[in-house]
Order: sequence, then C-alpha cells, then structure tokens
Amino acid sequence: MRAWAVVENEAPLQELDLPTPEPQGTEILLETTYCGVCHSDIHIWEGRYDLGGGKVMNLKDRGLTLPVAMGHEVVGRVVKLGPEATGVKPGDIRIVFPWVGCGNCAACSSEQDNMCLTPRSIGIYQHGGYATHVLAPHPRHLVDPGTIDPAVAATYACSGITVYSAINKVLPLPPDEPIVLVGAGGLGLQAISVLRALGHRAIVVVDISAEKRAAAEQAGASRTVDGSGPAVHRAIIEACGAQPVAIIDLVNGTATARFAFDSLRKGGKLIQVGLFGGELSLPLPLMPIRALTVQGSYVGNPRELRELVALAQDGRLAPVPVQTVPQSQANEALMRLRDGKVTGRLVLKAETA
Repeated sequence: MRAWAVVENEAPLQELDLPTPEPQGTEILLETTYCGVCHSDIHIWEGRYDLGGGKVMNLKDRGLTLPVAMGHEVVGRVVKLGPEATGVKPGDIRIVFPWVGCGNCAACSSEQDNMCLTPRSIGIYQHGGYATHVLAPHPRHLVDPGTIDPAVAATYACSGITVYSAINKVLPLPPDEPIVLVGAGGLGLQAISVLRALGHRAIVVVDISAEKRAAAEQAGASRTVDGSGPAVHRAIIEACGAQPVAIIDLVNGTATARFAFDSLRKGGKLIQVGLFGGELSLPLPLMPIRALTVQGSYVGNPRELRELVALAQDGRLAPVPVQTVPQSQANEALMRLRDGKVTGRLVLKAETA
C-alpha cells in the first residue's frame, strides 16, 4: 500500500510503499476512499503535547512509533475479510471507528473502546487513512453511512463523535438554556450542527477569528463572542444573559480554560475537549462552594458513532462545510490546517474514491 507518513517529527510527510495488511481473525481490510485531516494530526506530527509550566509529553513515550500514516477519520471500501469476520462483504462502503483498544478488556467488551488502557487507535498507533488501506479489528467498528456524503461521513469518526460525546455530558438542558462552545473551527461547527439536530436553540460560540465567528453564525449559533478581548468571561456572561451552566472548550488552552472556568454559574460544568495545551490553576475553595465540574471528554465510542450517523441519515444533522483535496496532497493539507487557513474541515480524497 502507499502511505503519506510521518517519518520524522515536524518534517514533511513522505510517500512510502508499505506492506498491505493481511486481515486475521475478525479483522477487515478496507481501501481508503476519504479521510479527514484533524487538528489532532498536528500534535501527532509534532510528536508532543504542551502540558504547561515548561513540561512536554512526548508521544513516543506513549507508544507511538514512526513511521506512521496518520488519519483517523476514515471512510473506506471493504476489500477483504479475516476468516472470523462477518456482517460485511467486499465492496461495502463503511465509516471506520478509529478509537480501538485491546479488544479484550471490560472497556472494549462494553463498547467503551476509547477508554481502553492499551489503545491501538487507527492513525496513531497503527496506520490510518493517510494510507491507501486501513485495517479495522472487528465488524462492530464499521458503520454504514448510507446516503450520507462520504466526505462528510468521514468527519463523524472523530470530530462528529467527539462533540457528540461532549454534548451528551452536559445534556439534558432546556433548549433555551445557553450552551457555550469555545472554538469555531471544524469541531465548533460540528458541535453547532449536533446541538441543533438535538433541538437546542441557545448556542453561544467564542472564537478569536471574525471569519470563524461569521461561519458559526451562518451554521446556527445564536450569539458569538470575540475570544481575544481582555475580559472574555464578562462578554460570555453578557451574551448568555447570565452565567452559563455549560461550557464545552474545544480549544482547551491555558487562556480559554481560565475564562471558561471564570464564566460558570453555581453547579456549572466545563467540558474540556481540545488539546491546545497549557495548564489550569483552580481556586480550590470555589470548586465545592460553587459545586463546579471540570471534566475531560475523550473522543467517543462506537454506540455514539452509530447514534450520530442515524441523526445524519434522518436529515436532522446539517453537514459541516467540507473541502476535499487529493490524498497525495496530505502534507499540503496538514500545513494549511497548522497555519489556521481552514474553515470547516479538510478531507483527503483517494484516487479510488
């Protein structure tokens, strides 16, 4: 198979010829047709996360080895089944759930694969959709997109279920109770779409980019806030009409986490999703006095992917703006995303799509 892979951190992706996997047991080999370019790919390409205070997490210490073909938002065509795989056949088009684990632990057995302590995530710990072929470990990790545009369907495997899972952590709320989204990039636009599909009306979006705030308004945000001001938490409270009870931080850097925390009302929840980096220093007495919750939310599980796809198939989930680029231009697409030149989502399109 061909792959556009990270061979050296922060160096251009290289086109490689790699052995095409042979499916064993319940595994399924798919030919990549579409693959989203996700902001998480930037961190994998860099090889590190900023933990704040001068501390850095090196991804090699977490088991990531190079070369690796990134890409965890994959739609592909079934090519070959392992001898124990059932439920699909060659030629079927499927979304690939990428956040796979060991397959044997309690988390994996209860469809909480993303909580497995020994992750084998596609596009991170094994080759993903920046390659011409992808190996799924089990038929339950494949979801039929039906009539959904496959370029849009690819984004549901990460950005879609990531925001869906985060939103599930603050709902149920009355539809006119403001939910604040920090960040109006691909995740933010996807979150607006999911909230509207679930019947939520009060959606306040914070971003430093006027262009992205305009895109959020076009997507259905009820209010937007400039995230670059000196007192963003006051602007958020004003836009909500009161301190909000729910904030989902899709950026999750030092500055955004702080103004999000400072905005919360008593009993409020801050759901942290993004991986921008940094640290958050909390006034500990306020946590119990105000009964606040600060909770991380890591991608989503196979059940949530199926539920999200069902929303889209029912016509309730508006598609996010997607630009397709040839798979062979993966490096150029990644650099566009790194430089903040993408509104919506970039999706690689394979020659065989």
